[in-house]
Amino acid sequence: ELTFSFHSDDQRIVTDYYGNQVRQGKCPPGLAKKNNGCQPPGQAKKWHKGQPLAKDIRYYDLPKELRIRLPAPPPNHRYVQVAGDILMIAIGTSMVVDAIEDIIR
Repeated sequence: ELTFSFHSDDQRIVTDYYGNQVRQGKCPPGLAKKNNGCQPPGQAKKWHKGQPLAKDIRYYDLPKELRIRLPAPPPNHRYVQVAGDILMIAIGTSMVVDAIEDIIR
């Protein structure tokens, strides 16, 4: 069983990247552009570590510029963005392995 966890460096890379995007007026996909600083729409968190993503959850690939700054995901895993969180999920099962929550503070 593979265990993966984000490190504090990864957290810093992600929050720096999205912080710069927001300062330039660019919101990540799935985050509202309603002059609220790109905060996610008021929805309950719909994912949990150790459980697969629900079929109705919309997720996005990370921008290439961010993916190349982060360590390569383990085999058969990928990074995705769900609302204001970055998740590491297993390809195939969509099992959430770890997360960086609240990418925009």
